[in-house]
Amino acid sequence: MLKDILHPIHPDGRKFIGIFAAATVALFLIWQPLGWLGVIATLWCVYFFRDPPRVVPVGDSLVVSPADGLIVTIDQRPPPVELDMGNAPMVRIGIFLNVFDVHINRTPIAGKVIARHYHRGQFLNASLDKASDLNERMALRLRTKTGTDIAVVQVAGLVARRIVNWAVAGRDLEAGERFGLIRFGSRTDLYLPLDWAVLVVEGQRVIGAETVLADAALSAPPRRGRVQ
Repeated sequence: MLKDILHPIHPDGRKFIGIFAAATVALFLIWQPLGWLGVIATLWCVYFFRDPPRVVPVGDSLVVSPADGLIVTIDQRPPPVELDMGNAPMVRIGIFLNVFDVHINRTPIAGKVIARHYHRGQFLNASLDKASDLNERMALRLRTKTGTDIAVVQVAGLVARRIVNWAVAGRDLEAGERFGLIRFGSRTDLYLPLDWAVLVVEGQRVIGAETVLADAALSAPPRRGRVQ
């Protein structure tokens, strides 16, 4: 059905779509083949800023994916130092978003924003592990309803040059709620307590607000996956 193909466009993308469209008109005036390349680029821009509705699994202990993309990392590392959460390691789940993924970020679990911090940095390929430390990022410290703190970090990528985040400190967020986006390719890292059961594996594709990444009420060893 048409409604399954056409999705709302996030307001942040309208000016970019306008710029792409204006450039396309100019390219047609210069040379028609260039204009058709501009049409393709404009359609891609519309596709990039799509904001589809999502069905969020219900459950206070469920941790849903904060982004669409590919899980490139599941390991143990301390959360970003700027969030003042200590040096104890947490489970880090790294999700890489390519330029064709939905780039709206969603809240992984209901809670209150305790702190947020913007860190200037580089623009390495976001699929690289070192991008979490070296790249430009926006980090959120979120306190769940049970009083446990987790971290969600938006990381800029090779193409991404702008992180958008409207989750101000003191705000209560519901699971699956939109809290930001990253323009044109990026990474989102999630830091969880070690005793929360992780239900996904590296190499798995996930859907923001729909795929359950972990369960705070369960305790289980890391899962393994295989390609078939």
